[in-house]
Amino acid sequence: MAMVLRLFNTLSGEKEIFFPLNPPQVKMYVCGITPYDATHLGHGRAYVTFDVVRRYLKFSGFQVTYVQNLTDIDDKIIKKSEINTKSENQNIKQKCREIVEKYTTEYFEVMDQLNVLRADQYPKATEMIPDMIKVIQRLIERGCAYVAGNDVYFSVASFADYGKLSKRKKKDLLAGARMGINESKKDPLDFALWKGAKPGEPSWSAPWGEGRPGWHIECSTMSNKLLGETFDIHGGGRDLIFPHHENEIAQAQAYNGKLFVKYWLHNGFVNINQQKMSKSLGNFFTLKDIFRKFAPLVVRLFLLLTHYRSPINYSDQELASAKEAYNRLVRFIADLDFRLQKTNDSAPQIELVGLQDELLEFKNKFITAMDDDFNTAGALAEIFNLVHYCRKKMEAGEIERECLIVMKQTVEHLCGILGLMIKTEAAVSDKITPEVERLIAEREIARKAKNFQQADEIRQKLTLMGVIIEDTPQGTRRLKNA
Repeated sequence: MAMVLRLFNTLSGEKEIFFPLNPPQVKMYVCGITPYDATHLGHGRAYVTFDVVRRYLKFSGFQVTYVQNLTDIDDKIIKKSEINTKSENQNIKQKCREIVEKYTTEYFEVMDQLNVLRADQYPKATEMIPDMIKVIQRLIERGCAYVAGNDVYFSVASFADYGKLSKRKKKDLLAGARMGINESKKDPLDFALWKGAKPGEPSWSAPWGEGRPGWHIECSTMSNKLLGETFDIHGGGRDLIFPHHENEIAQAQAYNGKLFVKYWLHNGFVNINQQKMSKSLGNFFTLKDIFRKFAPLVVRLFLLLTHYRSPINYSDQELASAKEAYNRLVRFIADLDFRLQKTNDSAPQIELVGLQDELLEFKNKFITAMDDDFNTAGALAEIFNLVHYCRKKMEAGEIERECLIVMKQTVEHLCGILGLMIKTEAAVSDKITPEVERLIAEREIARKAKNFQQADEIRQKLTLMGVIIEDTPQGTRRLKNA
């Protein structure tokens, strides 16, 4: 089956056939975290999205180089350090380092739990400040930036294509622009490339004075240095389209006169009970908090049940539905493993070749969905259709081991492309208490006596205890909730 990947390019506003610059190599940059607070659901949405993009590109035969930055110096980090140093007798620089280290460590721990693969490189802003200074110097020399006191600003008027990514016109942007009290910008749209240092803040030496880089110059400098002057994919959340990504384009292309990025991908917002997630609204959820109620892989599945460009609505009800969907996969794989233990090669056979052809149809539909702008919702639908098909086959009669193995491998392979591990070993109960054993035995007696009402009541008690009972032709199987 010939694969033709189409992705939605924010720059063109259209779906385009994916043609990397130097196939089979693909270079991808995604804006990383500013480690000043706990990793939240919005982070999960973004980095699971681009983890899947990377995984699917590799599945499609591309060699992916993935870079994700760490903004380890920023206004938010400094502000938090200033609050904490008042009561801890520390200097701001030391506290900034501690804050960055703490929340960077937490970020990686949480992403590991979500089965997000590590990027190839995680450059830190503070490691590339000399490179940023060189870029700023050249922008000044080219008349695209100017010094104002100890600050340096990019001149938006010098870049004719400003607004092309966000589809905003300069005149409309000017109508809503504001000048700060102490700002010495020539134009309200101009943005900081370098910020003059305030007393006690972390700072670096530059030709125009002590200070630190602005946020936008960081990403364009690091991505160009590590991936080249033009690279394939730049990703991030929709909230970064303007001004961050718009400013990245202006800086990079004003610097070298070349196309910065070929394809721009942006994931949708997270809503909480139909309202945009925001700290200011008090509807803010960290991933650690969510993991106390729902397993990380359930959260991953929840994030993939909606197309990455669409807004996603978070609620306990939505997560509960994702949990049940994940448990369907767990129960299916556990059932296959159970049958493989009980089935021998002398069992009645079905035609293996015919089965493989039918499974291939499901795989092709999965690929078709993913080729349509990484449509994970459609791809998951095909996985669950496949599971339903396999269950019908199993319920129709005994199946030889080789067929069961092929079913299991196909489902696990497709789930794996989406980064969904099916942890049956975590689901199978290894701590069956005497009370659970007693209830299961009583239920078996009730079933044999055809007292199904009593059997159902006992099943309900077991469910409340976290034990799922499944009746199969090979016997009763005990599972724990995921």
